Amino acid sequence: MHDDRRITEVRLARFVRERIDPAVYPRSVPLTLTSWDAPGEPVTVMEALRHDFLPQEHGAAWGQPWGTKWLRLQGDVPEAWGTGADTAVEIVVDLGFINEAPGFQCEGIAWRPDGTIIKAISPRNQYIPLKLLGSGMAVDFYVEAAANPDMAQGWTFAATPLGDKATAGTAPQYRLGRIAIAELNQTVWELQQDVWTLSGLMHELPVEQPRRHEILRALERMMDLMDPDDVPGTAAAGRAALAEVLSRPAYASAHQLVATGHAHIDSAWLWPVRETIRKCARTFSNVVALMDEDPGFVFSCSSAQQFAWMKEFYPELFGRIREKVKAGQFVPVGGMWVESDTNMPGGEAMARQFVEGKSYFLQEFGVECREAWLPDSFGYSAALPQIVKSAGSRWFLTQKISWNQVNRMPHHTFNWEGIDGTRLFTHFPPVDTYNAELTGRELAHAERNFRDHGRANTSLVPFGYGDGGGGPTREMLAAAHRTADLEGSPKVRIGSAESFFTQAEEGYAALPVWVGEMYLELHRGTYTSQAKTKAGNRRSEHLLREAELWCATAAVRSSFTYPAAELKRLWRLVLLQQFHDILPGSSIAWVHQDAERNYAAISSGLEALIGQAAAALLGEGSRLFLLNAAPHGRNGVPALGAAEPSVAGPAVQSHEVDGDGVDGGFVLDNGIIRAVLDSDGLITSLTDYATGREAIAPGARGNLLELHRDTPNEWDAWDIDEFYRRNVTALTDAQDVRLEPAESGARVVVERMAGSSPVTQSITLDVGSDSLAFTTAVEWQESEKLLKLGFPLDVKADRSAAETQFGHVFRPTHNNTSWEAAKFEICAHRWIHVAEPGYGVAISNSATYGHDVTRNVREDDGGTTTSVRLSLLRAPKFPDPSADRGHHELTVTVRPGAGIAEAVEEGYRTNLAPRLVRGGHGVEPLFTVDNAALVVEAVKLAEDGSGDVVVRLYESLGQRSAGIIKATFPVLDVQATDLLERPAEAPGVTPAGQGSVHLALRPFQLITLRFAR
Repeated sequence: MHDDRRITEVRLARFVRERIDPAVYPRSVPLTLTSWDAPGEPVTVMEALRHDFLPQEHGAAWGQPWGTKWLRLQGDVPEAWGTGADTAVEIVVDLGFINEAPGFQCEGIAWRPDGTIIKAISPRNQYIPLKLLGSGMAVDFYVEAAANPDMAQGWTFAATPLGDKATAGTAPQYRLGRIAIAELNQTVWELQQDVWTLSGLMHELPVEQPRRHEILRALERMMDLMDPDDVPGTAAAGRAALAEVLSRPAYASAHQLVATGHAHIDSAWLWPVRETIRKCARTFSNVVALMDEDPGFVFSCSSAQQFAWMKEFYPELFGRIREKVKAGQFVPVGGMWVESDTNMPGGEAMARQFVEGKSYFLQEFGVECREAWLPDSFGYSAALPQIVKSAGSRWFLTQKISWNQVNRMPHHTFNWEGIDGTRLFTHFPPVDTYNAELTGRELAHAERNFRDHGRANTSLVPFGYGDGGGGPTREMLAAAHRTADLEGSPKVRIGSAESFFTQAEEGYAALPVWVGEMYLELHRGTYTSQAKTKAGNRRSEHLLREAELWCATAAVRSSFTYPAAELKRLWRLVLLQQFHDILPGSSIAWVHQDAERNYAAISSGLEALIGQAAAALLGEGSRLFLLNAAPHGRNGVPALGAAEPSVAGPAVQSHEVDGDGVDGGFVLDNGIIRAVLDSDGLITSLTDYATGREAIAPGARGNLLELHRDTPNEWDAWDIDEFYRRNVTALTDAQDVRLEPAESGARVVVERMAGSSPVTQSITLDVGSDSLAFTTAVEWQESEKLLKLGFPLDVKADRSAAETQFGHVFRPTHNNTSWEAAKFEICAHRWIHVAEPGYGVAISNSATYGHDVTRNVREDDGGTTTSVRLSLLRAPKFPDPSADRGHHELTVTVRPGAGIAEAVEEGYRTNLAPRLVRGGHGVEPLFTVDNAALVVEAVKLAEDGSGDVVVRLYESLGQRSAGIIKATFPVLDVQATDLLERPAEAPGVTPAGQGSVHLALRPFQLITLRFAR
């Protein structure tokens, strides 16, 4: 036969576009509109309804950026509409939508006159069934229309002022479309779904397969049978023509997909948090409305924070959600407070994501999430498996790793092994999206892409519009039902994430193993963008440590009342800021302005708590005490205690160098380390007296600032592309270098320019210090530039060690494989360490996460130079064109002759500044630990209000370590617990009576102990 396949496919596309689609609503009448524009920020529904609504023209322009228009829609349904067996009346509301980018443009939510939510209005979900209005044949309701500007702009990554309300302007963003009462023809709609499913499947089948041609001919018969001038009257005949091909069962070996409803709602991104709250209400109201129509529909919803917002701001909707949770349809997943970044949050903060999230779900719904759910975070820390397991969960899901630029993950279902040896059952959905629409292309891709065929046959597909919310639609549910058992398609079953994991676990016994971090080969710039947000996070984490420690100590040692509620509130605010588009610096200006205000409030609140606790602990007096919240002794003050400090070591010798091979330079020497600076303020020598080794590579200079061109191909705030290295200016020339006295030592001050940005560095050596400190103050005014600070070290290191949560990770310094080459920018927490056997150098930081480590063999002496560079500042133009402009102050220390233990200690010293307080007497620590390898990360009172004291600690050196932790207060009992402070098995933990516990921990093992008072 002649091949007319393409002709028929083109005919079908036009038949759907011009005949079927318009016939879904064959007739409509416009509604009467009135409106009121909220003058500023959004208001509650009851406040809006108190205002006078004025006549509103159809088709009018509306909506200044971030504004809100309230519309009142009124009218009467024409007689006899919706009375047919296959018809219904709906209200269609088009606020000026474009078909693309749902969730990234205007949105609305419909309200009844009594202030209860009906459902949302969004680009691909514009209908409201008349029956939901509860007003018979009269139409009278309100739409809260949000004029969120299109920040995505087609993902051109062009700079735009729209992300800051102060610069967004007032020009209307949208124009009202059709707003009308319409009659839905249910048969035509069902035909539309039949054709959509079959056409999508057909285009994914090989041309050589008979099934593809059978579907094509069935669609051809459908068009031949139907009358294009009477689609409603002939739709039933069209459906009958397709019934046989729709009823063919799937192959016995077909891939099985568990489809779970989803709406990935970024807690802030191209919109502020205040808009996220409304996005949640819009999406969740759609979801519960769908559940009312389809009892088999299951929706997976992460982020306890978003549930908490609903409870606070939309209590009526929250009540409906609660009922759907009870019914097993609206399923909390993930067990985290938000879907946080996992690269940069500290260990205790990462743990608290699960403590707060899981506790909230247990308290509100009696539900314990057993899966960690992080589809969109930008890489996954190697510490996560242990943290997830310690929280009482057993599974992990991610999607973002499919965005890798170079290497493809070898598995979709596997055991993920963390730094301590914990293994976590992990799934990476082969559909390669967390916003699936259940199209034929997506389903076919999931089946073809699955890398575990022959060993497993099940994968998960999260479906529903996301990022900006929206969630599943009735069209997606129709697709799921049609592909439940359809020849040529994977079998689709709607279900929960837990049902998937249970099925997958049972069907895949010999799991492959992935060891270590899941590094995302993309978005490496998120370790650096928006430095003020990152500094606020780092400072908040350490203030929380101090506040909990001193408040717990004061509660045990005095009559001080532990401020549990206030600490929880502040913790939750910090956890919110760790969302994977806030802490990484990839949001609009508005979001980061909010973050800076929040961090200022957090700091103020925690300083007040620390002050109150210190006053209760120390009593009145004029003696000066050092409150040492670090897990190591400091200046003669024991870890976790308060005492009068002492200073050990000789005074710092500082002098200018004239001769000795250096012209106009300086020497800083405290008897522990000796640093030589040249006349440009660069380090030409750094030695420690204990080893006598030179840390700086021959002929090289440390403290070198370098300014790079930073123009990634896309995703400006997210990405650093490898070619940035090819365009660099070394900032070697100083404007001024001078020696100044310092409070506890000596310092050299260096002034230079980074492009048009003034830089002032203070290079300080304190009495008794093992490290040289570099504080870099920058008035940053650059655009699309990257500022790095480098130290070329005379160390033959084939790997670097970088702190992560509750331990550290090793990464090669060479590029033997594409996997290693892709890690040209890496994340470290408070320190990074490079070493050869017998000698190492530790570099700590106060608020920097991005690093790169490279190695080079020198031609002259055959030695190896290992260069460590820290990424201090960036200046991306999208989504915040003013990102990072302004004043920054960043501290870095270099400690020569350091091992891992010294690196750990240095990280705490750099981030926990000495807290000097006047009082009458010192304070004995609540706990002593006799092995410095066992690091106490948190001391707090128990979450249940019992007054028990909870300690979290971990093995920090990556080796087997033993020791004793002992309470210095009366103890009734000691138990090992999980992160939620419930009794748990803990290998290597042996209570020894009288408040003592013997510990024999494996490398990086995390332990939580509960001491009953």
